[in-house]
Amino acid sequence: MYHPSEKRYEKMKYNHCGKSGLKLPAVSLGLWHNFGDTSNYANMEQMIFTAFDHGITHFDLANNYGPKPGSAELNFGRILKEHLMPYRDELIVSTKAGYGMWDGPYGDWGSRKYLLASLDQSLKRMGLEYVDIFYHHRMDPNTPLEETMGALAHAVHSGKALYAGISNYDGVHLEQATEILKELHCPFVINQNRYSMLDRTIEQNGLKKTAEKLGKGIIAFCPLEQGMLTDRYLNGIPSDSRVRTSGVFLKEDSITVERVAKVKKLNEIAAERGQSLAEMALAWILRDGIVTSVLIGASKPEQILKNIEAIKNTQFTKDELDKIDAVVFQ
Repeated sequence: MYHPSEKRYEKMKYNHCGKSGLKLPAVSLGLWHNFGDTSNYANMEQMIFTAFDHGITHFDLANNYGPKPGSAELNFGRILKEHLMPYRDELIVSTKAGYGMWDGPYGDWGSRKYLLASLDQSLKRMGLEYVDIFYHHRMDPNTPLEETMGALAHAVHSGKALYAGISNYDGVHLEQATEILKELHCPFVINQNRYSMLDRTIEQNGLKKTAEKLGKGIIAFCPLEQGMLTDRYLNGIPSDSRVRTSGVFLKEDSITVERVAKVKKLNEIAAERGQSLAEMALAWILRDGIVTSVLIGASKPEQILKNIEAIKNTQFTKDELDKIDAVVFQ
């Protein structure tokens, strides 16, 4: 029987989601593609235990996480039932809907019918009465934003979610969503977006600045660019890397000579700071207090422990930031 460490809250940092009362750990664990039917269940357990033992209280899922879609929620639900239900009130569990899940016109995008049906399915798979955060997973150009936000508000008002979130939105639609959810008296607290030293989209599309202005949190996914911002690819492509084993998320043709050269220079800056490249990449995202949490993925418990080290030093000098920008934008 699993018993969590009594020291689990001693070192982790917890940040408010914008101006809300909800706090998230500075490092959260995503169950994107290492918790499906193709993964080892005992290893999944150990990753969850390792995370919680070290203060990671937030576990992020979506209806389509797997493979196959839905299997990550099923496996996480089993781990909850067998080990973590006594600690449910110490956990933040989030899920999303917005990508294709079932056949026909009602299993994709942002309609009220799809979102609420998907949430019911997610709760059943995880064996939960509610999730802490329910996200719309991507903007839908063909459904009125009022309908999509109304579905999120209904999920909260019905008690099936405590907070609403949006994912992969830009700054303009964030502002519009905020106004709608405010009128519906729905606690909307967080945006989930891709963000890293190499991907500055949320700075360019206004999302980061708008979130700060509106008092909304941000949680960053792909902070390590699928492993590019680690030491994994500094000297070639390892045989056990995800490029070799799956090639779905990080493709070999994206590991260019130019990109590797940039990563090597960033690695030198990290070494000067006394950090690994991965630690610096995560710390960089947390540097200014606007991003609430970085969302890591992992295939083994040791990776989780290494990534948590990033919170020890999230302060950067102007010279360090200038050096990083010079490398990225050269």
